[in-house]
Amino acid sequence: MEEFESVIKSDVSLFYEDKGVGQTVVLLHGFCGSHAYWKYVTEGLSPYYRVIAIDLRGHGQSAVSEDSFTVDDMADDLKLLLDKLEVERATIIGHSLGGYIALSFAERYNNYIEGLGVIHSTSYPDSEEGKDGREKAIESIRKNGIKGFIDELSKKLFSPQNMETFKGEVEFIKTIGYSTKINGAIGALEAMKKRQDKTDMLQKYDKPLLLVAGQEDQIIPPEKTFVAEGEHVTQVLLKKSGHMGMLEEPQATIDILNKFLTDLKQQ
Repeated sequence: MEEFESVIKSDVSLFYEDKGVGQTVVLLHGFCGSHAYWKYVTEGLSPYYRVIAIDLRGHGQSAVSEDSFTVDDMADDLKLLLDKLEVERATIIGHSLGGYIALSFAERYNNYIEGLGVIHSTSYPDSEEGKDGREKAIESIRKNGIKGFIDELSKKLFSPQNMETFKGEVEFIKTIGYSTKINGAIGALEAMKKRQDKTDMLQKYDKPLLLVAGQEDQIIPPEKTFVAEGEHVTQVLLKKSGHMGMLEEPQATIDILNKFLTDLKQQ
């Protein structure tokens, strides 16, 4: 396993984990997460693939400036990192916020993509209610700091019946969330609030596409994930998961990704 901090431009330094060899898979975590969200997936896939798991700007061990940024800027971060690593083709897998970034990346840098995975995420923009929620979250973080916000957010991330069973994982994601830079959290909330509708793009997307949703997801319900159909589209519903399938049903998630990647090899 290799871990690096990479300065990709003057105001952005990204931390990433680079493990394994072969076909490249890039894992993008969700809001107030880190590359460690994918700990089981990385362990499960890296014996067979090169797995690059990134801390998004302002998250985990990655830096962020005082300036505002967009989802497109975060997709540009990924493009610059892949160029630095001399990765010409990869399968991009994005969870939640990472899914928004993956969609932006696919729209603008599709020549880099072998396959695209959207996990517990959606192509739809925020509703007006959703935008109000982002503003309230920003206000909460500015007023009370990150800890209280993460404590509340964590209650919605797992399926209700998993909150006690996966108590250790809940504490794990809270600890990760606490490390999110204030500018990173607020900047990401602003970026998500302003993101564009990618539904038409996704419905017309013609490369291999994986859509994964959690039946018990309290943040993004399955119908908001399953917006594209076709022979090139794989839809999978994790029946025992909320918003964190990679932690709630890790082996199922590994199996889903492994099959998707194996099928890519055979095309």
